[in-house]
Amino acid sequence: MSVATLAIRPLQRLFSWKVRGVRWVEIIGVVLVGVMILSVYVAKAGAARESARISDLERQISENGERVRLLRAEVARLEQPGRLEALSRSAGLGPVEMKRQETEANLPNLAPIPQPRPVVIAPTPAAPAPAETPAAASAAEAAQ
Repeated sequence: MSVATLAIRPLQRLFSWKVRGVRWVEIIGVVLVGVMILSVYVAKAGAARESARISDLERQISENGERVRLLRAEVARLEQPGRLEALSRSAGLGPVEMKRQETEANLPNLAPIPQPRPVVIAPTPAAPAPAETPAAASAAEAAQ
């Protein structure tokens, strides 16, 4: 017998081996197809989860972009010079009058802003011992 014949015989026996009338190779093939179908199903389920997550993130990004646009519009409205001028005038603020302006030469003569003085907390006197109070002294005399 040749070497090729020795190698082919076990393969022929494997392909011709039957279990209840079905060849063993066909059983293995059906099992492999089932495993492949299951793996494709699992992969598609994972892809669907990721797709849902991606769409949720895209929705959040668009919502945040809308919020940013609204906030920028609000900032632009709040920073309008006319609005700020009206608010400052209603608060009693306004431009400095000419009579309140000083020259550079008079700056050293202006009174400096007083520094706040530190607050000193005085220590509390020690409480007298209970025996030193007059009521305690009279109670001690009566007990003797």
